[in-house]
Amino acid sequence: MTPVILLAADRESAEVTDWAARAGWVVGLVLFVALVYWLMREGWKWRGTLQGDLPELPAAPVDPGPARLTMSGRYHGSTTAGQWLDRIVARGLGARSRVELTLTDAGVDVVRPGASDFFIPADALREAVLGKGIAGKVLTEGGLLVVTWAHGGKLIDSGFRSDHAAEHNAWVEAINAMTKNNTTEGAR
Repeated sequence: MTPVILLAADRESAEVTDWAARAGWVVGLVLFVALVYWLMREGWKWRGTLQGDLPELPAAPVDPGPARLTMSGRYHGSTTAGQWLDRIVARGLGARSRVELTLTDAGVDVVRPGASDFFIPADALREAVLGKGIAGKVLTEGGLLVVTWAHGGKLIDSGFRSDHAAEHNAWVEAINAMTKNNTTEGAR
Protein backbone atom coordinates (compact mmCIF):
# COMPACT_ATOMS: atom_id res chain seq x y z
CA MET A 1 0.00 0.00 0.00
CA THR A 2 1.33 3.42 -0.93
CA PRO A 3 0.68 6.39 1.31
CA VAL A 4 -1.36 9.20 -0.16
CA ILE A 5 0.20 12.62 0.17
CA LEU A 6 -2.06 15.62 -0.21
CA LEU A 7 -0.40 18.82 -1.15
CA ALA A 8 -1.69 22.22 -0.13
CA ALA A 9 -1.49 23.31 -3.71
CA ASP A 10 -4.25 20.91 -4.55
CA ARG A 11 -6.69 22.85 -2.41
CA GLU A 12 -7.99 26.24 -3.36
CA SER A 13 -7.57 29.03 -0.83
CA ALA A 14 -10.43 31.36 0.03
CA GLU A 15 -10.07 34.98 -0.97
CA VAL A 16 -8.49 36.93 1.88
CA THR A 17 -9.95 40.37 1.36
CA ASP A 18 -13.48 41.43 0.59
CA TRP A 19 -12.67 44.82 -0.98
CA ALA A 20 -16.25 46.06 -1.12
CA ALA A 21 -16.78 45.52 2.63
CA ARG A 22 -13.42 47.07 3.47
CA ALA A 23 -14.13 50.16 1.34
CA GLY A 24 -17.53 50.50 3.00
CA TRP A 25 -15.98 50.44 6.48
CA VAL A 26 -13.29 52.98 5.50
CA VAL A 27 -15.87 55.36 4.01
CA GLY A 28 -18.09 54.95 7.08
CA LEU A 29 -15.18 55.66 9.42
CA VAL A 30 -14.14 58.76 7.46
CA LEU A 31 -17.73 60.06 7.55
CA PHE A 32 -17.94 59.42 11.30
CA VAL A 33 -14.67 61.30 11.96
CA ALA A 34 -15.85 64.18 9.76
CA LEU A 35 -19.15 64.32 11.69
CA VAL A 36 -17.35 64.40 15.06
CA TYR A 37 -15.00 67.15 13.82
CA TRP A 38 -17.94 69.20 12.50
CA LEU A 39 -19.82 68.83 15.82
CA MET A 40 -16.73 69.96 17.77
CA ARG A 41 -16.33 72.99 15.50
CA GLU A 42 -20.01 73.91 15.87
CA GLY A 43 -19.71 73.57 19.66
CA TRP A 44 -16.69 75.90 19.64
CA LYS A 45 -18.60 78.47 17.56
CA TRP A 46 -21.67 78.16 19.83
CA ARG A 47 -19.51 78.75 22.93
CA GLY A 48 -18.08 81.86 21.24
CA THR A 49 -21.64 83.09 20.53
CA LEU A 50 -22.67 82.56 24.16
CA GLN A 51 -19.64 84.57 25.28
CA GLY A 52 -20.28 87.33 22.75
CA ASP A 53 -20.91 89.88 25.51
CA LEU A 54 -17.17 89.97 26.26
CA PRO A 55 -15.88 93.37 25.08
CA GLU A 56 -12.94 93.79 22.71
CA LEU A 57 -9.61 93.03 24.32
CA PRO A 58 -7.44 96.03 25.16
CA ALA A 59 -4.52 96.84 22.87
CA ALA A 60 -1.09 97.67 24.23
CA PRO A 61 -0.43 101.37 24.84
CA VAL A 62 1.94 103.15 22.49
CA ASP A 63 4.51 103.64 25.26
CA PRO A 64 4.00 101.05 28.02
CA GLY A 65 7.30 101.93 29.71
CA PRO A 66 10.37 99.83 30.39
CA ALA A 67 10.03 96.07 30.72
CA ARG A 68 10.19 94.69 34.27
CA LEU A 69 10.06 91.04 33.12
CA THR A 70 9.86 89.18 29.83
CA MET A 71 8.96 85.57 29.14
CA SER A 72 8.72 83.28 26.12
CA GLY A 73 6.54 80.23 26.25
CA ARG A 74 3.03 78.99 25.53
CA TYR A 75 -0.39 80.48 26.07
CA HIS A 76 -2.75 77.66 27.06
CA GLY A 77 -6.03 79.55 27.16
CA SER A 78 -8.33 81.52 29.41
CA THR A 79 -11.18 80.43 31.64
CA THR A 80 -13.71 81.98 33.97
CA ALA A 81 -11.77 82.70 37.18
CA GLY A 82 -11.84 79.80 39.60
CA GLN A 83 -13.42 77.42 37.08
CA TRP A 84 -10.46 75.87 35.28
CA LEU A 85 -12.62 73.87 32.84
CA ASP A 86 -14.88 76.74 31.67
CA ARG A 87 -12.83 77.83 28.65
CA ILE A 88 -13.41 81.29 27.18
CA VAL A 89 -13.21 81.19 23.37
CA ALA A 90 -14.61 84.64 22.53
CA ARG A 91 -12.22 87.27 21.16
CA GLY A 92 -9.60 84.60 20.37
CA LEU A 93 -8.89 83.79 24.02
CA GLY A 94 -9.45 80.08 23.39
CA ALA A 95 -6.67 79.68 20.81
CA ARG A 96 -3.50 78.11 22.17
CA SER A 97 -0.31 79.57 20.79
CA ARG A 98 3.27 80.57 21.40
CA VAL A 99 3.51 83.71 23.51
CA GLU A 100 5.87 86.54 24.39
CA LEU A 101 4.89 88.20 27.68
CA THR A 102 6.21 91.56 28.80
CA LEU A 103 5.42 93.01 32.22
CA THR A 104 5.63 96.79 32.51
CA ASP A 105 4.23 99.33 34.96
CA ALA A 106 1.29 99.70 32.53
CA GLY A 107 0.40 95.98 32.61
CA VAL A 108 1.07 92.71 30.81
CA ASP A 109 1.53 92.72 27.04
CA VAL A 110 0.56 89.34 25.54
CA VAL A 111 1.99 88.92 22.02
CA ARG A 112 0.84 85.75 20.26
CA PRO A 113 2.16 84.92 16.78
CA GLY A 114 -0.68 83.50 14.70
CA ALA A 115 -3.35 84.63 17.18
CA SER A 116 -4.70 87.98 18.34
CA ASP A 117 -2.52 89.89 20.79
CA PHE A 118 -3.99 91.55 23.85
CA PHE A 119 -2.99 93.68 26.79
CA ILE A 120 -3.89 93.28 30.46
CA PRO A 121 -3.85 96.74 32.07
CA ALA A 122 -2.19 96.96 35.50
CA ASP A 123 -5.43 98.11 37.15
CA ALA A 124 -7.21 94.99 35.79
CA LEU A 125 -4.69 92.57 37.32
CA ARG A 126 -6.02 90.76 40.40
CA GLU A 127 -3.42 88.09 41.22
CA ALA A 128 -0.99 85.53 39.86
CA VAL A 129 -0.56 82.00 41.15
CA LEU A 130 1.24 78.83 40.19
CA GLY A 131 -1.32 76.28 39.10
CA LYS A 132 -1.37 72.85 37.58
CA GLY A 133 -4.14 73.03 35.02
CA ILE A 134 -6.37 75.13 32.81
CA ALA A 135 -9.01 74.03 30.26
CA GLY A 136 -7.55 70.89 28.79
CA LYS A 137 -3.94 71.33 29.91
CA VAL A 138 -2.82 69.64 33.11
CA LEU A 139 0.78 69.85 34.28
CA THR A 140 2.70 69.12 37.44
CA GLU A 141 1.93 71.28 40.48
CA GLY A 142 3.27 74.80 39.86
CA GLY A 143 3.90 74.16 36.17
CA LEU A 144 1.53 76.87 34.97
CA LEU A 145 1.49 80.63 35.58
CA VAL A 146 -2.17 81.60 36.06
CA VAL A 147 -2.89 85.33 35.88
CA THR A 148 -6.31 86.49 37.13
CA TRP A 149 -7.59 89.74 35.63
CA ALA A 150 -10.84 91.65 35.21
CA HIS A 151 -12.38 92.41 31.83
CA GLY A 152 -15.92 93.41 30.96
CA GLY A 153 -17.27 92.72 34.43
CA LYS A 154 -15.78 89.20 34.45
CA LEU A 155 -12.80 87.75 36.24
CA ILE A 156 -10.63 85.75 33.84
CA ASP A 157 -7.81 83.28 34.50
CA SER A 158 -5.22 83.09 31.72
CA GLY A 159 -2.67 80.27 31.74
CA PHE A 160 0.92 80.61 30.55
CA ARG A 161 3.84 78.20 30.62
CA SER A 162 7.34 79.56 30.27
CA ASP A 163 10.02 77.80 28.26
CA HIS A 164 11.99 78.05 31.54
CA ALA A 165 9.66 77.14 34.42
CA ALA A 166 11.99 78.76 36.97
CA GLU A 167 10.76 82.16 35.69
CA HIS A 168 7.24 81.58 37.01
CA ASN A 169 8.04 82.54 40.61
CA ALA A 170 9.42 85.95 39.60
CA TRP A 171 6.24 86.63 37.61
CA VAL A 172 3.99 85.67 40.53
CA GLU A 173 5.92 87.94 42.90
CA ALA A 174 5.99 90.90 40.49
CA ILE A 175 2.31 90.72 39.53
CA ASN A 176 1.16 90.24 43.12
CA ALA A 177 3.30 93.22 44.19
CA MET A 178 1.59 95.31 41.49
CA THR A 179 -1.88 94.21 42.59
CA LYS A 180 -1.07 94.92 46.23
CA ASN A 181 0.06 98.44 45.27
CA ASN A 182 -3.14 98.92 43.24
CA THR A 183 -5.26 97.85 46.20
CA THR A 184 -3.48 100.06 48.72
CA GLU A 185 -3.50 103.07 46.37
CA GLY A 186 -7.25 102.67 45.80
CA ALA A 187 -7.90 102.65 49.57
CA ARG A 188 -6.50 106.14 50.11
